[in-house]
Amino acid sequence: MATLWNSLSKIDLKKMNNTFMKDVDNGLSANPKILSSKYFYDAIGDALFIKIMQMPEYYLTNSEFEILSQQTETIVNNLGLTKNKPFDLVELGAGDGKKTKELLRYLIKHDYNFNYVPIDISSNVLNLLENSLRAEFKTLNIAKKQGDYFEVLKEIKANKKPKVVLFLGSNMGNMEDEKAQVFIETLSDALEINDKLLVGLDLIKSEAIVLPAYNDQAGITKAFNLNLLSRINKELLADFNIETFDHRAIYSEQTGIARSYIVSKVEQTVSIARLNKTFNFKKEEAINVEISRKYNDAIVDKLIVNSGFKRLKKLTDSKQFFANYIFNKSAS
Repeated sequence: MATLWNSLSKIDLKKMNNTFMKDVDNGLSANPKILSSKYFYDAIGDALFIKIMQMPEYYLTNSEFEILSQQTETIVNNLGLTKNKPFDLVELGAGDGKKTKELLRYLIKHDYNFNYVPIDISSNVLNLLENSLRAEFKTLNIAKKQGDYFEVLKEIKANKKPKVVLFLGSNMGNMEDEKAQVFIETLSDALEINDKLLVGLDLIKSEAIVLPAYNDQAGITKAFNLNLLSRINKELLADFNIETFDHRAIYSEQTGIARSYIVSKVEQTVSIARLNKTFNFKKEEAINVEISRKYNDAIVDKLIVNSGFKRLKKLTDSKQFFANYIFNKSAS
């Protein structure tokens, strides 16, 4: 089994590298230029994002941690879990597991019968998470899966065991609304009736609270975003001069959408050897690298209207900054 998994991992890695190359080519050829935020997460990006989550300006992590640590019993009760019925706890974009550990700790302590299935595009993140979990929870059954959410969801569908899917950290906010709606519908198709979905979503707030979370004073977010160019340099043999690019974040209270950009400080040309192409940048030309949508109930209900999910519960932190929504896959 280990040999088979290693072979599959190599195939998946090659496929991911080819996809990265294609997406960079298409994104830098587009007008306006765009690169997917999912490519932030190499080993350096993973470490930088952990630092971002620890920054005082980045309220999202602490807000959701408060919900999961202080309202754990309420969450479990609303998920309809029973101790004598085995289930899979599937997490999309597992990250470092800090918040999820609160739920895992409760389930293990109260003798629930479940497997934990963390899914992430980063093998580095999954390995770190697995090591951390095995050190802390000796009896936890872990079945990690590396890959794109949509690809892994196809595998999930074949397993008929009851499922609870976690999608925390407002990761859904990194999608445009149309893509998020398709994502929710695709996820619903991969689940059975009465399977549950727990989603963490950042709520619409003032610019004074939101914008610093994407433009911290220590410059960690800037380093995180610009590392994407360093990754292209290393993996695709490009010659981005990182010093000639900057990070910029904007937020609209009216739309509830924050966006992050990598901006060229000067007019310049960048070569990418593996693509055998050059790309021209005007001074102040921006690459759109991330959307961070904020939500309210109306936006959430619009996203799930054709999905088959029904909203069961909304839990918020004490400052009303963040919400965890629980949905049920319904028959109608």
